[in-house]
Amino acid sequence: MRRIPALLLALFGLLALPNLAQAQDEAGIAVGDTLAPLVIHDLDGKDVDLATVIGRKPVLIEFWASWCTSCAAMLPRLKAAHQEFGDDVTFVGINVTVGDSREKARQYVEREAPPFQVLYDDAGTAAGAWDPPATSFIIIADRAGQVVYTGVGGTQNLTPALEAASGR
Repeated sequence: MRRIPALLLALFGLLALPNLAQAQDEAGIAVGDTLAPLVIHDLDGKDVDLATVIGRKPVLIEFWASWCTSCAAMLPRLKAAHQEFGDDVTFVGINVTVGDSREKARQYVEREAPPFQVLYDDAGTAAGAWDPPATSFIIIADRAGQVVYTGVGGTQNLTPALEAASGR
């Protein structure tokens, strides 16, 4: 008789695991949400109004840092995606500023030539609004600004989401 409660408890635990895993993945803006147009600084400290992009054209946004190994792994994929979708999708890279001075970020951009407009989130505007769970966090939104994809890591396959966002 004692085995039945233990078995039920184990079964309940297995059923609850997907919900726990899902709850842990809820950091960051969610697919289906709409990106708020924000004003973020560039590397020179000038305001860049993302309302000129969001809601007008599909957009890919990566939260990055010069020291981020996942971002380095993702860079060739971003360059390839930009080569394929750059006419149809705006690419924006938001430096998280953690451990990156403007000068470090500038040196990285000069050395690696990332395929995106470089922004520097020194006021934490984008981080506060879109809650990136890590560097290499990528958001893809369609023409209306609705998020169609989010992901983290250096091996993300961006093509399906970029095709959907751009209407290909």
